[in-house]
Amino acid sequence: MFELVTGGEGFFATVGYTFARIALGFFLGLFAGITLAVLAGRFRVVEVLLYPYMITVKSIPVASFVILALIWLTSAQLASFVSFLMVLPVVYTNTLSGIKAVDAKLLEMAFVFKVPLGRRIKYVWIPGIKDYLLSACRISLGLAWKSGVAAELIGYPSGSVGERLYYSKVYFDTVDLFAWTAFIVLLSFAFEKIFMFAARRLLK
Repeated sequence: MFELVTGGEGFFATVGYTFARIALGFFLGLFAGITLAVLAGRFRVVEVLLYPYMITVKSIPVASFVILALIWLTSAQLASFVSFLMVLPVVYTNTLSGIKAVDAKLLEMAFVFKVPLGRRIKYVWIPGIKDYLLSACRISLGLAWKSGVAAELIGYPSGSVGERLYYSKVYFDTVDLFAWTAFIVLLSFAFEKIFMFAARRLLK
């Protein structure tokens, strides 16, 4: 691991390349999942229409998604796309469960007393869905990293961590393989801790 960091082989560029794409996929999935969950919670027809798609996305293996995505996307876009697909159903399902679990009496009281929408969101909706959303984020962060790197390993875009893992496999370089795997675990752990800290502060 020390040799990779100090070897002058573009270690930080490689890590930055993969990190940026996986983070992009995660945040897109997070935003889309929350938005769709809000719509599904508001309109029953949206929940019914989205149900088969969410079940399909959760059931199809990552390798199948990657192979299909390679038909329409470049290898550089794979990690973001696959991470997005893995995060979306987890965030959507948990957030929708949180929305449904919000106390109906509190909502009725807020409606009767004509509480402004901003205050309803801050004092009723956010406390009701916070635990569900944080749980979804914690689960989907690990999925985003695992699926994103797996996508890179299959598509091996130039300058990515997946490409390094691919060449480690081709040349039976187990030292590099273990080192890059350790870096992936460390990056995923650090990203999760930083994001969860920021999310808790934001939803406080």
